Amino acid sequence: MSESRFVVAIDGPAGSGKSTVTHLLAKRLGFAHIDTGALYRAIAYRATQMKTSLDDALALGKIATSAKLSFQWLNDRNQIFLDGENVSSMIRTPEISMAASKISAYAPVRDALLQLQRDLGARPPGAVLEGRDIGTVVFPNAEIKFYLNASVDSRARRRMVELEEKGTFLDFEEVKRQVVERDKGDMERKVAPLKKADDAIEVDTTNMNVEQVVDFLFALVQERRGLAQSGRSKGR
Repeated sequence: MSESRFVVAIDGPAGSGKSTVTHLLAKRLGFAHIDTGALYRAIAYRATQMKTSLDDALALGKIATSAKLSFQWLNDRNQIFLDGENVSSMIRTPEISMAASKISAYAPVRDALLQLQRDLGARPPGAVLEGRDIGTVVFPNAEIKFYLNASVDSRARRRMVELEEKGTFLDFEEVKRQVVERDKGDMERKVAPLKKADDAIEVDTTNMNVEQVVDFLFALVQERRGLAQSGRSKGR
């Protein structure tokens, strides 16, 4: 792996705090923030626009192959662009979330997006990538891996707040049902299922606030970076 690149892989189920933590950690490190889930959401959004069946894996794979996807920082937020259009707000609805979970199980879609994720994460000085298969599939040799988790109730409450901030109001039990359904789909899919990498550090965020989680991860990343630099110096 290049000396100028350091990859931080963050995996975990919905509502575990990945997005906020990844954003803040990447900012503190001066690294790129790659929200891989947003890539799948963007493809799901385009598929619904085109009225493409979410059961047609080949057609969805073609959409993923032809789509031009990129991230840009705007107003201190990591925004995703699809074919030149900022779709960041459109891809965060419950409907798109469930559609993204479904299409992410298809090999043609995952194959189309895999190299893009690796290219985005390979740029120096480093990147923090969040998703469900970063440490197991996208970057199995990442310098450091984390698996964020939390109780189902805690994750459902967080998801509920996130939706309300975007103007969507749902009953807690409905949000919890969606979270459980999303977990089941992510963990049981045949292609790149959600699971903790053997060498990942698991962090239970149930009773931690965002700042505590970021501080904890930042300290471990800096320690690992120091060891990596030391090892490289000795190798010269």
